[in-house]
Amino acid sequence: MPMKLIILDRDGVINVDSDQFIKSPEEWKPIPGALEAIARLNQWGWRVVVASNQSGVGRGLFGMDTLNAINDKMVKSLAQVGGRLDAIFFCPHPADSTCDCRKPKPGMLLQIAERFNVPLEGVPVVGDSLRDLQAAVAVGGKPYLVLTGKGEKTRENPELPPGTEVYPDLAAVAAELTS
Repeated sequence: MPMKLIILDRDGVINVDSDQFIKSPEEWKPIPGALEAIARLNQWGWRVVVASNQSGVGRGLFGMDTLNAINDKMVKSLAQVGGRLDAIFFCPHPADSTCDCRKPKPGMLLQIAERFNVPLEGVPVVGDSLRDLQAAVAVGGKPYLVLTGKGEKTRENPELPPGTEVYPDLAAVAAELTS
């Protein structure tokens, strides 16, 4: 049986987003139901991987130690509800970077495919912004838009990839994938 892999954006999908970036563990607050949704996916045999643009690092708004502390809080909070992440991938480069890992470019998702040795064809990629969905399409994944974070605004975008599935939040995506 092929591996069940799901790729999640972090800010606006798992935790409350901020236009000022999430710059400290104190500012990281889970969206209600999101951690339980990941735990449910785990229970149903899904490998859950986070793929997140973190340009705040490249801009000097916070350092790697802070990003690690924020991710550590996320991992510990998940463990409290019986959930876990199989990996956390991130792009630390600023928005004007020419890297290939910053979504909407597919580099970060291709790194995930390589690490887990799986094709990304049809793999659910959950995000709240257009660039998450564009990265999903670029690797043959299935774009899922959640209406948390920037999702409501993203839904109005005329460039929304065809075939994007729209859900109120990560809990609704998890319920659909585990029913």
